[in-house]
Amino acid sequence: MSIAAKNIIRLLVASAAIVAAAALLTFIVDPLQLFRPARLFAAMYSPDTRMQNAGLIRGQPFDTVFMGTSLAVHFRQSDIDRALGVRSLKLAMTGSNSQEQSFVLETAMERRPKRVIWQMDDWIFRNAGEIDANIYLPANLYRRNAAGLSEYLLSGAMARESLWLALRSITPLTPLVAKLTNGVVFKFPIAEVDDINALRRDTDIGSAYNKAKALAAFRSMIEPGARQSLSAGYDLAAMIAGLQRDAVGLIAGNPDVQFDIYFPPYSILQFVALRDASPAALQIGYDFTAFAFERLLQFPNVRLYDFRVAKEVTHDLGNYADVLHHSPAVDLKILSWIADGKYRVDPRAPLASLEQLKAQVAAYRVEP
Repeated sequence: MSIAAKNIIRLLVASAAIVAAAALLTFIVDPLQLFRPARLFAAMYSPDTRMQNAGLIRGQPFDTVFMGTSLAVHFRQSDIDRALGVRSLKLAMTGSNSQEQSFVLETAMERRPKRVIWQMDDWIFRNAGEIDANIYLPANLYRRNAAGLSEYLLSGAMARESLWLALRSITPLTPLVAKLTNGVVFKFPIAEVDDINALRRDTDIGSAYNKAKALAAFRSMIEPGARQSLSAGYDLAAMIAGLQRDAVGLIAGNPDVQFDIYFPPYSILQFVALRDASPAALQIGYDFTAFAFERLLQFPNVRLYDFRVAKEVTHDLGNYADVLHHSPAVDLKILSWIADGKYRVDPRAPLASLEQLKAQVAAYRVEP
């Protein structure tokens, strides 16, 4: 055998050994906790919920799942547990559609939760591509199939994270390694599950959520150049199809699970913007609500809440960072409303809250 051939073989063997060592390190440390809860090394978590949720489902104890979009992502699990007397797992994903949410919930159902608290709105049921075409959600990690596990174990980035987590667990090195934990160098900068995508406790709430921000967002929405974007995605047939596929199918397939579904307290300005700049989209939203409420309330394991009519919150613009996103104080109100059954939709009058909303929107006048 020539020297060149021997060198190639040595290179291949060395490369294979490095890859195998990296895969073994990732398997042992298991930064996502896909194989087992963290024991040997201190757990750390990523703010990338589409990736992190695959591990949370496998590694965390829970009896209740909390799902939603950016309107639910800042809730703290400790607040959910305290308000509702449950052991929760927050799986909310910013900007998520119903297909992503249903897929993640299907995986969570394998752990046999007793309850799902699901923040819904008409936006999530818009058209979306196939789940395997979604480059942001690693579907095979949830499935834990050969493709997903190979991608996880053979990932250089995961090996780097595993090495960092291992070094961080060595007491003399902890302060030094912790300084590098900034979310830019490493993907797992969060030490507590309760802090995943929750606002820092020292956040200046008054600066982040106030009337001026809500009104500025509203005025930008009704500018002539922005009006066309208001109606984007408002396709009633597609929205109904999404509801049937992603929500109704999941609920029907899990009759022993209690589903507490709520429509969040958008500020009144969201609906007024549609009223003034895109009335056709507003009507589609109303029509979708009528269909969704009647359909969801056919299930005995569904409790439905419509917080869009909660004037104490929705008309107080100081609660908002724009026309949609509410402050942490409203998070706590939502939990207390669910605990108390407030704003629950009566199955005997499924459209009563919708009529209230229509009346509020028609009557509201924006200050000059």
